[in-house]
Amino acid sequence: MTTPLTLSQLGWRPFFQQQLTLEEYEGTLFARIKEHHRSGFKLASELGDITLNASPSLPQITVGDWVLLDSDHHFIRSFDRLSEFSRKAAGSKVESQLIATNVDTAFIVSSLNHDFNLSRIERFLALANDAGVEPVIVLTKADQCSDPSEFIQQIHAIDSMLMVEPVNALDSVSVSALEPWCGTGKTIAFIGSSGVGKSTLINTLLGDDTQQTGGIRADDSKGKHTTTGRSLHVMPTGGLLLDTPGMRELQLTACAEGVAETFSDITELAKQCKFGDCQHQSEPKCAVQAAITSGELEERRLTNYQKLLREQARNGASLAERRANDKALHKYYKSVINENNSLKMK
Repeated sequence: MTTPLTLSQLGWRPFFQQQLTLEEYEGTLFARIKEHHRSGFKLASELGDITLNASPSLPQITVGDWVLLDSDHHFIRSFDRLSEFSRKAAGSKVESQLIATNVDTAFIVSSLNHDFNLSRIERFLALANDAGVEPVIVLTKADQCSDPSEFIQQIHAIDSMLMVEPVNALDSVSVSALEPWCGTGKTIAFIGSSGVGKSTLINTLLGDDTQQTGGIRADDSKGKHTTTGRSLHVMPTGGLLLDTPGMRELQLTACAEGVAETFSDITELAKQCKFGDCQHQSEPKCAVQAAITSGELEERRLTNYQKLLREQARNGASLAERRANDKALHKYYKSVINENNSLKMK
């Protein structure tokens, strides 16, 4: 985005406009974060690119966010978000991590090889549904698959209304099937495990080699992880393509609504169970187990549903506990400061 773009080209909406006061229209600048690095952020605005250095005083912001700057390009505040992707931070950290914001469509990328995994796709679907973002399943390496329809049928067994597009990421004609979601000002997020071909697909959509690509390991069809930062790029179609690193430790946090929507077939069946607190194991007259027995529901799907529910509940509880502890600690520090101030006044 070296050439300045208009606000509408950057994805500006009435939703953001309504957050401004009359005073903020004068002497301020609206900018959108297009790159997130350890040292800071690169912003896109109608005046061109702007650098915003990292600072402890900044709130938690990431690629896709809109921010308000003063005439000297100093940070004033961030705007409320239309949508937000977040996850539990990788490793054992008890905190959430922003992935991307203000996204219209999520391209959930999976490859048509041994790395294809329905349970992983369901995990990403839960994330997209919870964020209120339209999911589109993009199946890469279609040129290496003799019958992509078999994989598509497996995905439609999850939800017959899901949009699924098999593509050859190296072929621009094949990738053009994704253009309906890539109109001017529309923001697309790419999510998926490492090595599924996101970088190759991004290069084709952009018409250049913006992202480095890696080879495929022959033993398990998994690719080499190549993307290390988050960035926003303009496509020839006018869409805004948001790339994120492969999320190898994606954990759901406070995502109950997203899980329920992704597994709506199970939640509907559960309403027919004899007991309201049915765990869908060996309870009598369990509608979910009956559906598994009849072949209406796959047991793998129930297992993954219960796994994701436990995960988001566990992570959500640990974050809530962390926030409560932080609040108590802040209150304690404040009381100590107030006591010291009162002693000095005596």
